[in-house]
Amino acid sequence: MTFSSIPFFVFFTIVLVVMTIIKIPVFAHYLGLKEPHLRRVQHSLLLIASYIFYGWWDWRFCLLMLLLTIVTYSAAIHLENQKPHPLYIIMGVSVPLLILGIFKYANFFITSFMAMWRIERVGSLPIILPVGISFYTFQSLSYTIDVYRKKVVAEKDFLKLALYIAFFPQLVAGPIVRASDFLPQLEEHRNVSLHNFKIGIQIGIFGLFKKVVIADWLSVFVDDVFSTPHAFHAISILLAVIAYSIQIYFDFSGYSDMAIGCAKCLGYDFVRNFNMPYISRNISEFWRRWHISLSSWLKEYVYIPMGGNRKGVVRTYINNMLTMLLGGLWHGADWTFVAWGGVHGIALCIHKLYRNLFIKINKCLLPYSPPRNGLRGFVF
Repeated sequence: MTFSSIPFFVFFTIVLVVMTIIKIPVFAHYLGLKEPHLRRVQHSLLLIASYIFYGWWDWRFCLLMLLLTIVTYSAAIHLENQKPHPLYIIMGVSVPLLILGIFKYANFFITSFMAMWRIERVGSLPIILPVGISFYTFQSLSYTIDVYRKKVVAEKDFLKLALYIAFFPQLVAGPIVRASDFLPQLEEHRNVSLHNFKIGIQIGIFGLFKKVVIADWLSVFVDDVFSTPHAFHAISILLAVIAYSIQIYFDFSGYSDMAIGCAKCLGYDFVRNFNMPYISRNISEFWRRWHISLSSWLKEYVYIPMGGNRKGVVRTYINNMLTMLLGGLWHGADWTFVAWGGVHGIALCIHKLYRNLFIKINKCLLPYSPPRNGLRGFVF
């Protein structure tokens, strides 16, 4: 059930209608619902809808997500103690990573190991990749780590934490939602309203247009060229590469817009995930605009904990490369994704080196000299 499918349109319409009906005073009075009981019923209905949405692909995925939710809830509750046992932070971090590693990367690592040692390949493990596992495991990880760092308070209500992890608009294709952004919204009186619906439907339709009209149309040309490149002229291959870069942007950002729009229709706000990355003046700015929720997640939970730029120049470049390699691997279990992350890591290191060199040279120039004004935008 993808956002651009008829089943999702029917499903989302039913959810909207139900969420609208229960907030009508007459029905709420008839059902005997008052705040905060009404809010809890809303959360329960959204959680049920989220599990129905996720179970549409395979009901077994719901059991996996429920297991992750139980572990995350238990670990975070115990981390609230003054002196939490190290076992709980280990459990809260290792279980999501273990789930992600088994279901997404097990076959990749096994195949790579066998190829490295030239072992005859017997076959791959019969593992089904759960939809959206990269997103909800990262959300549970960030929540547990934030509780451990005392940045957020552990959620005592299991229903709210389960809804945070399973909320269906962001479940399949993001954005990666932070607990500090979403959990406070569950404490507020948020309903389906005409104002939110008008805003959300505009964002959602724009995302649907980007996905169906632009990305899917470009994919026809791109797939034909990439499937048989030897049958096309070099110019056609170059155009296909350019078209593919446009396709993946409109495909991914389209899905993000539809997720943001769906959440807004239901009364909830998600952060913007793309901000016109292809008009960036340099690679660093590109990563501040492309898949913002992931790049900020990697920065806060990978790059900074490794030392960031606080350990010297060489360590900064190493941390940068490792972060981008992990970012590439997050996108897909294949060495091409790792290479893609490595290329971006090298580009970021070159830009940082160039920027530092530019700063040193600029100190020797007048504050308003032409080189400073002309090049500054492409450096910072």
